[in-house]
Amino acid sequence: MRFAKAWLLALGFAAGLALVAFGAALYFYLSPEHAVRRALDFERALAGLARKEQELPGGLRYAYLEGGKGEPLMLLHGFGANKDNFVRAAKYLTPHYRVIIPDHIGFGESAKPDKADYAPRAQAERLHALARSLGIAKLHLGGNSMGGHIALTYAALYPKAVASLWLLAPAGVWSAPPSEMRKRIQTTGRNPMIVRNEDEFAELVAGVTAVPLPIPRRFLNVMAQERIRNQALEQRIFKQLAEDSVEQRVRGLATPALIVWGARDRVLHAGSAGILHMLLTRSEVVLMQEVGHVPMLEQPERSALDYLQFRSRL
Repeated sequence: MRFAKAWLLALGFAAGLALVAFGAALYFYLSPEHAVRRALDFERALAGLARKEQELPGGLRYAYLEGGKGEPLMLLHGFGANKDNFVRAAKYLTPHYRVIIPDHIGFGESAKPDKADYAPRAQAERLHALARSLGIAKLHLGGNSMGGHIALTYAALYPKAVASLWLLAPAGVWSAPPSEMRKRIQTTGRNPMIVRNEDEFAELVAGVTAVPLPIPRRFLNVMAQERIRNQALEQRIFKQLAEDSVEQRVRGLATPALIVWGARDRVLHAGSAGILHMLLTRSEVVLMQEVGHVPMLEQPERSALDYLQFRSRL
């Protein structure tokens, strides 16, 4: 009798777990928008980050994530991305620093004025105004792709306000050998960084990493909508980026810099790292094997630990 009761209890527990699993699966299937939102909220909470907003004089509004204590570290996302690209790496950084991750003006939840200047210099000036509005006189800067391009420009404009640079496959080094993406644009006239539909977004996500990220297609479709809505503005911004070289701007810059590149980057040629290393007088290079264009997403823990070691040597 006791065995029968125990078996029935176990069967009931298993049925309860199956029901919960079925409910969760149904929720993710029927409400992918809410599921994506909950997943992002969960990852932000794990990293100790909270969403905030700040309005600059003149009315431009920044949305950003902030968490942790210590010296301020501002992290800048790349083209077409948003502040959540740095969340997984930030989990290892918030125990040590005050981490601030804004959406650039023109992207994510920040303001998107139609007639604004989106060149790296203008973005750097706005971010400097954001830092000052947050009471920050001097900070450490990190940036991926376009974010690295802007971070370098920020350091060139305000060298006394930047303590160090963390440059993850930064754009703007246009004398480098052409990447696979640049060759594709030249050959086909089609820019894969501009997303017009869900299939193109899924193709882009697969193309920026060396190993595909484990994101369900229904989630990718939700994430694609922001890019699809923003495609006209992104075309303008991409043109301004492509016309702006950072090389002369940073030649001889003495800000300590950690340059990180994925050996399998198809967006920006890894040969850019050596060029940038020669331009920056106090730089070091980390080449990450089996990594593509977004090291902080592909290998967040290793990327963060490399950065922590770099900071310990300053």
